[in-house]
Amino acid sequence: MSQTAPDRRRSVLVTGGAGFLGSHVCERLVREGAAVTCLDNLLTGRVENISHLMANGDFTFFEGDVRTDIPNRRYDEIWNLACPASPPQYQADPVGTLLINVVGMKAVLDKAVEDGARVFQASTSEVYGDPEVHPQPESYKGSVNTIGPRACYDEGKRAAETLCFDYHRQHGVEIRVARIFNTYGPKMDPKDGRVVSNFIVNALGGKPLHTYGGGHQTRSFCYCDDLVEGFFRLMRHPTATGPVNLGNPGEFTILELARIVLEMTGSRSEIIDAPMPADDPKMRRPDISLAKEVLDWAPVVDLRAGLARTIAYFAGQPVDKGRGQAA
Repeated sequence: MSQTAPDRRRSVLVTGGAGFLGSHVCERLVREGAAVTCLDNLLTGRVENISHLMANGDFTFFEGDVRTDIPNRRYDEIWNLACPASPPQYQADPVGTLLINVVGMKAVLDKAVEDGARVFQASTSEVYGDPEVHPQPESYKGSVNTIGPRACYDEGKRAAETLCFDYHRQHGVEIRVARIFNTYGPKMDPKDGRVVSNFIVNALGGKPLHTYGGGHQTRSFCYCDDLVEGFFRLMRHPTATGPVNLGNPGEFTILELARIVLEMTGSRSEIIDAPMPADDPKMRRPDISLAKEVLDWAPVVDLRAGLARTIAYFAGQPVDKGRGQAA
């Protein structure tokens, strides 16, 4: 990694920086005093997520595509969070999703070679596919349908990891790869299409909550503050390349989540079930032993505490940033 001169602030590029997680990363980097360049094509990112940073002289926003429009500056770090993350978003343009993950990742890594920058890659638990091992450790190679409707994202992220490690071996690029499990919290797009935002928005609006296949699939939900803390511990670690699972090992069925959201919002919305979509994973829970050992990291915000803050955000109320109970 390039050494920042004592009289120069750390220069950081965040691709996908106007998105849900990217904007949280930008906020923390600005608080740390870094000079932050945010690149986002606003396909799924939103200017409102970063508008409060615009007046800060340490923050610059560029609207553009990670594949072709990386601003010509020198960076000490590149945080790559540029990719649609929910099935409705990434399936809307599957070819584009695959190329963002592959061509965009290559563009980031080429820039890292040029600048001597350390690269953070936001990978995903979807690299495990519909897992045959539970919970999923980093050593599990996955069970992915390479020709299914989710493959553009799943295989795209797997290929991006391959590129990271090949650039690490071939060009000496310092990489940090995080495999993100389901995450939620303030700044999610209400039209995002992910289950937590869908359930909360529909419950608040008195609309039905939709489950699939009886809602018996399990997921593990990590509050965004916990996840971002894990990001920074990994990025600041002197040697750990990853991949490292980052997520909350608490496991809930989708039907349980729906009922909790209805209870917490006081909503009388009904739950409507439909057939299971193709390749939808039946189980998802991270083994975070490696993150605990190497990063001394584990989530501390439990599901109800995180949902309370997220519900308040979608209801337009002040969000209580107090710490939750240990998960």
